[in-house]
Amino acid sequence: MKKNLDTLVVGFALFSMFFGAGNLLFPPYLGLVSGDNWLTSLGGFVLADVGLALLVLLAVVKGTGKLESVLIRGGKGLANVIGAAAVICIGPLLAIPRTAATTYEMGIQPMLNTSGSVIPVIVSVVFFGLTLVLTIKPSKVVDIVGKVLTPLLILSLIALIVLGVLNPIGEISSNVMIENNLFAEGVSQGYLTMDALAAGVFAGVIINAIINKGYNKTSEKVTLTIKAGLVAAIALALIYGGLTYLGATLSTKFGIDTPQALLMVEITSALLGNPGKILLCVIVSLACLTTAIGLTSATGEYFSNITNGKLKYETIVVLVCVFSAIVSNFGVGTIIKFSAPILEIVYPVLMALVLLSLTCSRVRNDNIFKCAAYVTLIVSLLTVANGLWKVAPFVEKLPLAPLGFNWILPAIGGAIIGSFIKDKKSSFLLKDKYGTE
Repeated sequence: MKKNLDTLVVGFALFSMFFGAGNLLFPPYLGLVSGDNWLTSLGGFVLADVGLALLVLLAVVKGTGKLESVLIRGGKGLANVIGAAAVICIGPLLAIPRTAATTYEMGIQPMLNTSGSVIPVIVSVVFFGLTLVLTIKPSKVVDIVGKVLTPLLILSLIALIVLGVLNPIGEISSNVMIENNLFAEGVSQGYLTMDALAAGVFAGVIINAIINKGYNKTSEKVTLTIKAGLVAAIALALIYGGLTYLGATLSTKFGIDTPQALLMVEITSALLGNPGKILLCVIVSLACLTTAIGLTSATGEYFSNITNGKLKYETIVVLVCVFSAIVSNFGVGTIIKFSAPILEIVYPVLMALVLLSLTCSRVRNDNIFKCAAYVTLIVSLLTVANGLWKVAPFVEKLPLAPLGFNWILPAIGGAIIGSFIKDKKSSFLLKDKYGTE
Protein backbone atom coordinates (compact mmCIF):
# COMPACT_ATOMS: atom_id res chain seq x y z
CA MET A 1 0.00 0.00 0.00
CA LYS A 2 2.81 2.39 0.91
CA LYS A 3 4.60 1.68 -2.36
CA ASN A 4 1.45 2.37 -4.38
CA LEU A 5 0.90 5.66 -2.56
CA ASP A 6 4.54 6.67 -3.01
CA THR A 7 4.32 5.79 -6.71
CA LEU A 8 1.29 8.06 -7.13
CA VAL A 9 2.89 10.93 -5.19
CA VAL A 10 6.12 10.73 -7.19
CA GLY A 11 4.18 10.23 -10.44
CA PHE A 12 2.00 13.27 -9.76
CA ALA A 13 5.11 15.27 -8.88
CA LEU A 14 6.72 14.29 -12.20
CA PHE A 15 3.53 15.19 -14.07
CA SER A 16 3.36 18.65 -12.58
CA MET A 17 7.08 19.29 -13.02
CA PHE A 18 6.70 18.45 -16.71
CA PHE A 19 3.35 20.16 -17.17
CA GLY A 20 4.20 23.82 -17.35
CA ALA A 21 3.99 26.77 -19.69
CA GLY A 22 4.73 25.02 -22.98
CA ASN A 23 2.41 22.13 -22.18
CA LEU A 24 -0.48 24.58 -21.93
CA LEU A 25 0.54 26.64 -24.96
CA PHE A 26 1.30 24.09 -27.66
CA PRO A 27 -1.49 21.42 -27.69
CA PRO A 28 -4.38 23.88 -28.28
CA TYR A 29 -2.38 25.55 -31.06
CA LEU A 30 -1.71 22.16 -32.69
CA GLY A 31 -5.44 21.45 -32.59
CA LEU A 32 -6.20 24.84 -34.13
CA VAL A 33 -3.84 24.47 -37.12
CA SER A 34 -4.61 20.76 -37.66
CA GLY A 35 -8.42 20.87 -37.67
CA ASP A 36 -9.94 17.41 -37.98
CA ASN A 37 -6.42 15.96 -38.40
CA TRP A 38 -5.57 16.90 -34.80
CA LEU A 39 -4.84 13.29 -33.83
CA THR A 40 -1.91 13.22 -36.29
CA SER A 41 -0.18 16.25 -34.82
CA LEU A 42 -1.03 15.03 -31.32
CA GLY A 43 0.79 11.76 -32.07
CA GLY A 44 3.98 13.62 -33.00
CA PHE A 45 3.68 15.87 -29.98
CA VAL A 46 3.19 12.99 -27.51
CA LEU A 47 6.11 11.07 -29.05
CA ALA A 48 8.52 14.03 -28.88
CA ASP A 49 7.34 15.11 -25.44
CA VAL A 50 6.18 12.14 -23.36
CA GLY A 51 8.02 9.41 -25.26
CA LEU A 52 11.41 11.08 -25.32
CA ALA A 53 11.09 12.28 -21.72
CA LEU A 54 10.44 8.71 -20.54
CA LEU A 55 13.44 7.41 -22.48
CA VAL A 56 15.71 10.07 -20.96
CA LEU A 57 14.37 9.38 -17.46
CA LEU A 58 14.91 5.63 -17.90
CA ALA A 59 18.44 6.05 -19.25
CA VAL A 60 19.49 8.36 -16.41
CA VAL A 61 17.94 6.21 -13.66
CA LYS A 62 19.47 3.02 -15.05
CA GLY A 63 22.85 4.75 -15.12
CA THR A 64 24.03 6.66 -12.08
CA GLY A 65 20.95 8.77 -11.57
CA LYS A 66 22.75 11.78 -13.04
CA LEU A 67 22.53 13.27 -16.52
CA GLU A 68 26.33 13.23 -16.80
CA SER A 69 26.33 9.43 -16.80
CA VAL A 70 24.47 9.42 -20.13
CA LEU A 71 26.39 12.29 -21.74
CA ILE A 72 29.92 11.32 -20.66
CA ARG A 73 30.24 8.51 -23.17
CA GLY A 74 30.08 11.07 -25.96
CA GLY A 75 33.27 12.60 -24.57
CA LYS A 76 33.89 14.82 -21.57
CA GLY A 77 33.99 18.06 -23.58
CA LEU A 78 30.75 17.36 -25.41
CA ALA A 79 29.14 16.14 -22.19
CA ASN A 80 29.96 19.38 -20.41
CA VAL A 81 28.71 21.55 -23.30
CA ILE A 82 25.48 19.63 -23.99
CA GLY A 83 24.77 19.08 -20.28
CA ALA A 84 25.25 22.73 -19.40
CA ALA A 85 23.29 23.87 -22.48
CA ALA A 86 20.42 21.54 -21.63
CA VAL A 87 20.23 22.67 -18.01
CA ILE A 88 20.55 26.35 -18.90
CA CYS A 89 17.78 25.95 -21.51
CA ILE A 90 15.40 24.31 -19.06
CA GLY A 91 16.63 26.65 -16.39
CA PRO A 92 17.08 30.42 -16.25
CA LEU A 93 17.47 31.11 -19.98
CA LEU A 94 14.23 29.70 -21.41
CA ALA A 95 11.89 27.37 -19.54
CA ILE A 96 11.81 28.93 -16.07
CA PRO A 97 11.27 32.53 -17.32
CA ARG A 98 8.57 31.21 -19.66
CA THR A 99 6.58 29.92 -16.68
CA ALA A 100 6.26 33.39 -15.16
CA ALA A 101 5.62 35.07 -18.52
CA THR A 102 2.84 32.58 -19.29
CA THR A 103 1.33 33.04 -15.84
CA TYR A 104 0.99 36.74 -16.54
CA GLU A 105 -0.15 36.58 -20.18
CA MET A 106 -2.62 33.69 -19.79
CA GLY A 107 -3.65 33.95 -16.16
CA ILE A 108 -3.28 37.46 -14.77
CA GLN A 109 -3.60 39.79 -17.77
CA PRO A 110 -7.03 38.47 -18.97
CA MET A 111 -8.46 38.99 -15.48
CA LEU A 112 -7.10 42.52 -15.13
CA ASN A 113 -7.67 43.40 -18.80
CA THR A 114 -4.56 45.55 -18.82
CA SER A 115 -1.20 45.62 -20.60
CA GLY A 116 0.76 47.96 -18.34
CA SER A 117 4.50 47.53 -17.94
CA VAL A 118 4.57 47.62 -14.13
CA ILE A 119 2.21 44.71 -13.45
CA PRO A 120 4.32 42.05 -15.29
CA VAL A 121 7.29 43.06 -13.15
CA ILE A 122 5.23 42.71 -9.96
CA VAL A 123 3.92 39.32 -11.11
CA SER A 124 7.45 38.07 -11.86
CA VAL A 125 8.72 39.20 -8.44
CA VAL A 126 5.85 37.52 -6.57
CA PHE A 127 6.05 34.39 -8.75
CA PHE A 128 9.76 33.85 -8.22
CA GLY A 129 9.50 34.81 -4.57
CA LEU A 130 7.11 31.87 -4.11
CA THR A 131 9.35 29.64 -6.23
CA LEU A 132 12.34 30.49 -4.06
CA VAL A 133 10.50 29.80 -0.80
CA LEU A 134 9.20 26.43 -2.04
CA THR A 135 12.50 25.35 -3.61
CA ILE A 136 15.13 26.32 -1.05
CA LYS A 137 14.74 22.95 0.74
CA PRO A 138 15.12 20.31 -2.01
CA SER A 139 13.97 17.37 0.13
CA LYS A 140 10.49 18.93 0.38
CA VAL A 141 10.00 19.68 -3.33
CA VAL A 142 8.39 16.40 -4.40
CA ASP A 143 5.96 16.21 -1.48
CA ILE A 144 4.87 19.85 -1.86
CA VAL A 145 4.30 19.40 -5.58
CA GLY A 146 2.96 15.83 -5.56
CA LYS A 147 0.58 15.96 -2.59
CA VAL A 148 -0.75 19.49 -2.69
CA LEU A 149 -0.38 21.36 -5.95
CA THR A 150 -0.78 18.62 -8.58
CA PRO A 151 -4.20 17.26 -7.53
CA LEU A 152 -5.56 20.83 -7.80
CA LEU A 153 -3.98 21.24 -11.23
CA ILE A 154 -5.29 17.93 -12.60
CA LEU A 155 -8.83 18.49 -11.28
CA SER A 156 -8.93 21.97 -12.85
CA LEU A 157 -7.74 20.67 -16.22
CA ILE A 158 -10.15 17.72 -16.23
CA ALA A 159 -13.06 20.03 -15.43
CA LEU A 160 -12.19 22.29 -18.37
CA ILE A 161 -11.68 19.41 -20.83
CA VAL A 162 -14.91 17.63 -19.85
CA LEU A 163 -16.85 20.86 -20.37
CA GLY A 164 -15.25 21.31 -23.79
CA VAL A 165 -16.07 17.76 -24.86
CA LEU A 166 -19.69 17.92 -23.69
CA ASN A 167 -20.22 21.41 -25.17
CA PRO A 168 -17.89 21.88 -28.18
CA ILE A 169 -17.05 25.52 -28.80
CA GLY A 170 -17.46 25.23 -32.56
CA GLU A 171 -17.22 23.01 -35.65
CA ILE A 172 -13.86 21.42 -36.36
CA SER A 173 -12.44 22.58 -39.69
CA SER A 174 -11.51 20.08 -42.41
CA ASN A 175 -8.73 22.41 -43.59
CA VAL A 176 -5.12 22.24 -42.42
CA MET A 177 -3.62 25.69 -41.82
CA ILE A 178 0.07 24.79 -42.21
CA GLU A 179 2.16 23.45 -45.08
CA ASN A 180 4.43 21.32 -42.87
CA ASN A 181 3.81 17.65 -42.24
CA LEU A 182 1.43 17.59 -39.24
CA PHE A 183 3.28 14.82 -37.46
CA ALA A 184 6.58 16.72 -37.88
CA GLU A 185 4.88 19.87 -36.60
CA GLY A 186 3.80 17.93 -33.53
CA VAL A 187 7.38 16.72 -33.03
CA SER A 188 8.71 20.27 -33.36
CA GLN A 189 6.20 21.60 -30.81
CA GLY A 190 7.04 18.67 -28.53
CA TYR A 191 10.70 19.74 -28.59
CA LEU A 192 9.67 23.22 -27.48
CA THR A 193 8.16 21.90 -24.23
CA MET A 194 11.75 20.95 -23.24
CA ASP A 195 10.42 18.01 -21.21
CA ALA A 196 13.00 15.53 -22.56
CA LEU A 197 15.76 17.90 -21.47
CA ALA A 198 14.08 18.38 -18.12
CA ALA A 199 13.76 14.62 -17.55
CA GLY A 200 17.53 14.27 -17.30
CA VAL A 201 17.79 16.65 -14.39
CA PHE A 202 14.42 15.82 -12.82
CA ALA A 203 15.74 12.30 -12.35
CA GLY A 204 18.13 13.52 -9.66
CA VAL A 205 15.35 15.34 -7.78
CA ILE A 206 13.06 12.30 -8.00
CA ILE A 207 15.74 9.82 -6.90
CA ASN A 208 16.62 11.98 -3.88
CA ALA A 209 12.95 12.05 -2.92
CA ILE A 210 12.69 8.27 -3.32
CA ILE A 211 15.73 7.77 -1.09
CA ASN A 212 14.20 10.08 1.53
CA LYS A 213 11.12 7.84 1.51
CA GLY A 214 13.30 4.86 2.52
CA TYR A 215 14.03 3.18 -0.82
CA ASN A 216 17.79 2.67 -0.95
CA LYS A 217 18.28 -0.39 -3.16
CA THR A 218 19.04 0.33 -6.81
CA SER A 219 16.32 -2.05 -7.97
CA GLU A 220 13.74 -0.32 -5.77
CA LYS A 221 14.72 3.13 -7.04
CA VAL A 222 14.61 2.07 -10.69
CA THR A 223 11.27 0.25 -10.30
CA LEU A 224 9.57 3.09 -8.44
CA THR A 225 10.90 5.69 -10.88
CA ILE A 226 9.69 3.71 -13.91
CA LYS A 227 6.23 3.21 -12.39
CA ALA A 228 6.00 6.88 -11.43
CA GLY A 229 7.13 7.82 -14.93
CA LEU A 230 4.32 5.76 -16.44
CA VAL A 231 1.77 7.45 -14.14
CA ALA A 232 3.03 10.85 -15.30
CA ALA A 233 3.11 9.78 -18.97
CA ILE A 234 -0.48 8.52 -19.00
CA ALA A 235 -1.74 11.66 -17.27
CA LEU A 236 0.19 13.89 -19.69
CA ALA A 237 -1.06 12.05 -22.80
CA LEU A 238 -4.69 12.27 -21.68
CA ILE A 239 -4.46 15.98 -20.84
CA TYR A 240 -2.67 16.73 -24.13
CA GLY A 241 -5.39 14.92 -26.05
CA GLY A 242 -8.09 16.96 -24.35
CA LEU A 243 -6.34 20.29 -24.90
CA THR A 244 -5.56 19.51 -28.56
CA TYR A 245 -9.23 18.65 -29.14
CA LEU A 246 -10.31 21.92 -27.50
CA GLY A 247 -7.97 23.79 -29.84
CA ALA A 248 -9.46 21.98 -32.83
CA THR A 249 -12.94 23.22 -31.86
CA LEU A 250 -11.65 26.76 -32.47
CA SER A 251 -10.34 25.95 -35.96
CA THR A 252 -13.30 27.58 -37.74
CA LYS A 253 -13.17 30.69 -35.56
CA PHE A 254 -9.46 31.67 -35.42
CA GLY A 255 -6.55 31.76 -37.85
CA ILE A 256 -2.94 30.59 -37.80
CA ASP A 257 -1.69 33.99 -36.59
CA THR A 258 -3.60 33.71 -33.31
CA PRO A 259 -1.12 34.13 -30.42
CA GLN A 260 -0.68 30.83 -28.58
CA ALA A 261 -1.26 32.38 -25.18
CA LEU A 262 -4.61 33.76 -26.38
CA LEU A 263 -6.06 30.36 -27.29
CA MET A 264 -6.46 29.09 -23.73
CA VAL A 265 -8.04 32.42 -22.79
CA GLU A 266 -10.56 32.05 -25.64
CA ILE A 267 -11.30 28.43 -24.72
CA THR A 268 -12.09 29.15 -21.08
CA SER A 269 -14.04 32.30 -21.92
CA ALA A 270 -16.15 30.44 -24.50
CA LEU A 271 -16.90 27.57 -22.11
CA LEU A 272 -17.37 29.46 -18.85
CA GLY A 273 -17.59 33.17 -19.63
CA ASN A 274 -15.88 35.51 -17.19
CA PRO A 275 -15.65 32.84 -14.42
CA GLY A 276 -13.52 30.91 -16.92
CA LYS A 277 -10.81 33.52 -16.56
CA ILE A 278 -10.59 32.69 -12.86
CA LEU A 279 -10.33 28.95 -13.57
CA LEU A 280 -7.69 29.61 -16.22
CA CYS A 281 -5.73 31.76 -13.79
CA VAL A 282 -5.76 28.86 -11.29
CA ILE A 283 -4.71 26.31 -13.94
CA VAL A 284 -1.94 28.44 -15.40
CA SER A 285 -0.58 29.55 -12.04
CA LEU A 286 -0.47 25.99 -10.66
CA ALA A 287 1.00 24.50 -13.83
CA CYS A 288 3.69 27.13 -14.15
CA LEU A 289 4.54 27.32 -10.45
CA THR A 290 4.97 23.55 -10.08
CA THR A 291 7.22 23.44 -13.14
CA ALA A 292 9.26 26.43 -11.96
CA ILE A 293 9.75 24.71 -8.59
CA GLY A 294 10.92 21.47 -10.22
CA LEU A 295 13.21 23.16 -12.75
CA THR A 296 14.77 25.53 -10.23
CA SER A 297 15.48 22.68 -7.83
CA ALA A 298 16.90 20.51 -10.62
CA THR A 299 19.13 23.34 -11.88
CA GLY A 300 20.43 23.97 -8.37
CA GLU A 301 21.28 20.32 -7.82
CA TYR A 302 22.91 19.90 -11.25
CA PHE A 303 25.35 22.81 -10.93
CA SER A 304 26.03 22.01 -7.28
CA ASN A 305 26.95 18.44 -8.26
CA ILE A 306 29.19 19.25 -11.24
CA THR A 307 31.12 21.83 -9.16
CA ASN A 308 31.48 19.31 -6.31
CA GLY A 309 29.61 21.59 -3.94
CA LYS A 310 31.74 24.67 -4.63
CA LEU A 311 28.55 26.36 -5.75
CA LYS A 312 25.98 25.88 -2.99
CA TYR A 313 22.49 24.69 -3.93
CA GLU A 314 20.89 27.61 -2.11
CA THR A 315 23.11 30.16 -3.87
CA ILE A 316 22.29 28.74 -7.31
CA VAL A 317 18.56 28.71 -6.56
CA VAL A 318 18.62 32.40 -5.57
CA LEU A 319 20.59 33.35 -8.70
CA VAL A 320 18.25 31.34 -10.95
CA CYS A 321 15.16 33.00 -9.49
CA VAL A 322 16.59 36.52 -9.85
CA PHE A 323 17.82 35.99 -13.43
CA SER A 324 14.60 34.24 -14.48
CA ALA A 325 12.51 37.09 -13.09
CA ILE A 326 14.39 39.51 -15.37
CA VAL A 327 14.15 37.35 -18.53
CA SER A 328 10.45 36.60 -17.98
CA ASN A 329 9.60 40.24 -18.71
CA PHE A 330 10.59 39.81 -22.37
CA GLY A 331 7.31 37.91 -22.88
CA VAL A 332 6.26 34.44 -24.02
CA GLY A 333 6.52 35.10 -27.76
CA THR A 334 10.08 36.38 -27.58
CA ILE A 335 11.23 33.53 -25.33
CA ILE A 336 9.73 30.89 -27.66
CA LYS A 337 11.23 32.56 -30.73
CA PHE A 338 14.85 32.42 -29.60
CA SER A 339 14.51 29.05 -27.85
CA ALA A 340 13.62 26.99 -30.94
CA PRO A 341 17.06 27.01 -32.71
CA ILE A 342 18.89 26.19 -29.47
CA LEU A 343 16.61 23.25 -28.73
CA GLU A 344 16.84 21.87 -32.27
CA ILE A 345 20.62 21.63 -31.78
CA VAL A 346 20.70 20.22 -28.25
CA TYR A 347 17.77 17.78 -28.43
CA PRO A 348 19.01 15.39 -31.14
CA VAL A 349 22.48 15.02 -29.58
CA LEU A 350 20.95 14.22 -26.20
CA MET A 351 18.52 11.73 -27.74
CA ALA A 352 21.25 9.98 -29.75
CA LEU A 353 23.23 9.39 -26.55
CA VAL A 354 20.11 8.33 -24.64
CA LEU A 355 19.12 5.76 -27.27
CA LEU A 356 22.65 4.37 -27.38
CA SER A 357 22.76 4.22 -23.57
CA LEU A 358 19.58 2.14 -23.56
CA THR A 359 20.53 -0.18 -26.43
CA CYS A 360 24.32 -0.43 -26.07
CA SER A 361 24.85 -0.01 -22.34
CA ARG A 362 27.29 -2.96 -22.18
CA VAL A 363 29.37 -1.89 -25.17
CA ARG A 364 32.80 -0.82 -23.96
CA ASN A 365 33.89 1.22 -27.00
CA ASP A 366 33.08 4.89 -26.35
CA ASN A 367 33.94 5.82 -29.93
CA ILE A 368 30.57 4.43 -30.96
CA PHE A 369 28.91 7.04 -28.74
CA LYS A 370 31.32 9.84 -29.67
CA CYS A 371 30.99 9.42 -33.45
CA ALA A 372 27.21 9.14 -33.26
CA ALA A 373 27.01 12.25 -31.06
CA TYR A 374 29.26 14.42 -33.22
CA VAL A 375 27.59 13.36 -36.48
CA THR A 376 24.23 14.19 -34.89
CA LEU A 377 25.55 17.57 -33.76
CA ILE A 378 26.70 18.39 -37.30
CA VAL A 379 23.33 17.41 -38.79
CA SER A 380 21.51 19.46 -36.14
CA LEU A 381 23.66 22.53 -36.76
CA LEU A 382 23.12 22.27 -40.52
CA THR A 383 19.37 21.80 -40.05
CA VAL A 384 19.09 24.93 -37.94
CA ALA A 385 21.33 26.90 -40.32
CA ASN A 386 19.21 25.76 -43.26
CA GLY A 387 16.03 26.76 -41.48
CA LEU A 388 17.40 30.25 -40.85
CA TRP A 389 19.40 30.93 -44.02
CA LYS A 390 18.69 28.06 -46.50
CA VAL A 391 22.38 27.14 -46.69
CA ALA A 392 22.06 23.33 -46.60
CA PRO A 393 18.89 22.25 -48.42
CA PHE A 394 20.08 18.62 -48.60
CA VAL A 395 19.18 18.14 -44.91
CA GLU A 396 15.53 18.33 -45.92
CA LYS A 397 16.06 15.29 -48.16
CA LEU A 398 17.61 13.06 -45.49
CA PRO A 399 15.55 10.00 -44.45
CA LEU A 400 12.88 10.77 -41.82
CA ALA A 401 13.30 14.54 -42.37
CA PRO A 402 9.53 15.03 -42.95
CA LEU A 403 8.96 13.56 -39.48
CA GLY A 404 11.57 15.77 -37.81
CA PHE A 405 14.10 12.96 -37.25
CA ASN A 406 16.63 13.53 -40.06
CA TRP A 407 19.46 12.93 -37.59
CA ILE A 408 18.65 9.29 -36.80
CA LEU A 409 20.23 7.49 -39.79
CA PRO A 410 23.35 9.73 -39.77
CA ALA A 411 23.71 8.96 -36.05
CA ILE A 412 23.51 5.22 -36.79
CA GLY A 413 26.13 5.67 -39.51
CA GLY A 414 28.37 7.52 -37.06
CA ALA A 415 27.97 4.74 -34.49
CA ILE A 416 28.95 2.11 -37.08
CA ILE A 417 32.06 4.08 -38.06
CA GLY A 418 32.95 4.51 -34.38
CA SER A 419 32.74 0.76 -33.81
CA PHE A 420 35.78 0.28 -36.08
CA ILE A 421 37.89 2.74 -34.07
CA LYS A 422 39.57 1.19 -31.05
CA ASP A 423 39.03 2.91 -27.71
CA LYS A 424 41.92 2.61 -25.26
CA LYS A 425 40.24 4.38 -22.34
CA SER A 426 36.48 3.85 -22.18
CA SER A 427 34.33 5.67 -19.64
CA PHE A 428 32.42 2.38 -19.40
CA LEU A 429 35.34 1.25 -17.25
CA LEU A 430 35.37 4.46 -15.22
CA LYS A 431 31.74 4.74 -14.18
CA ASP A 432 32.51 4.91 -10.47
CA LYS A 433 33.96 8.36 -11.12
CA TYR A 434 30.47 9.57 -12.00
CA GLY A 435 28.71 8.32 -8.91
CA THR A 436 27.65 4.71 -9.43
CA GLU A 437 26.82 2.71 -6.34
